[in-house]
Amino acid sequence: MSYTKELGLQRFVLNTYLKYVCLFVLSLCIYRVNAQNSLGWNGKKCAVILTYDDAIDEHLDHVIPVLDSLGLRATFYLSVNSSGFSERTEEWTQVAKNDHELGNHTMYHPCAGNLPGRDWVQPDYDLATYSLKRIEQEILATNFILGEIDGKRERTFAYPCGEHKVGDTSYINVVEKNFISARGVVGNLVSKSDIDYFNIDSYAVDGNSADDLIDLVEDARRSGKMLVFMFHGVGGGHPINVDLDVHSELLHYLKDHEKDIWVVPMVDVVQYLKR
Repeated sequence: MSYTKELGLQRFVLNTYLKYVCLFVLSLCIYRVNAQNSLGWNGKKCAVILTYDDAIDEHLDHVIPVLDSLGLRATFYLSVNSSGFSERTEEWTQVAKNDHELGNHTMYHPCAGNLPGRDWVQPDYDLATYSLKRIEQEILATNFILGEIDGKRERTFAYPCGEHKVGDTSYINVVEKNFISARGVVGNLVSKSDIDYFNIDSYAVDGNSADDLIDLVEDARRSGKMLVFMFHGVGGGHPINVDLDVHSELLHYLKDHEKDIWVVPMVDVVQYLKR
């Protein structure tokens, strides 16, 4: 064989070898990305965040005992002027000690009173007549009170009634300065690649069956996304309500499938994602 032909053969072999090495490395990268996406929630297939709004008595009486017995943790969005908080502060202190998040839901839970069906909004707490300064002062005061209880410097926020405008002006920038994320009220699963940290979607639970809620969990597990539940009443305490048995069945389902499902407070998930 001539020198030229031998050199050409060597180049052919080398090029073929390099091509297969590149294909192997590419395949390995794709495999690792797919593996990361399928187990991208702290080693689990999906994340489920349980949130409870308004600091009502039923959260302490009905929810906390079940969560703690199963070793599950949740986020409680507290309006600190409510009787369910102000008259039971010591119990909320214990909730924080049990590693649940005490989230900020403002001091007075102001909502826009100029919308249809809002006759229940008290004039003093009508978000439509608030100023940016007032909403910020009440948010900061709530943060101070919660910090005195749990000693935490980072927490998340939930917009009362899902509204984030004072009159015609958004106060999201106020929230961005003081929290690591905020929960909204639009019912969607949340993708890691397309997350709005200051308006995270959530599903409001109101009269749903256990099958309804478990189906949502399974959707999150199949798609590798995050699911946020928004509860109010649990076995009573609020017009937006879920039966005790339904709530208990959901929590036991999450516990039974914790190998695949990461169930932690909102603040934990956001801290993990931002790292």
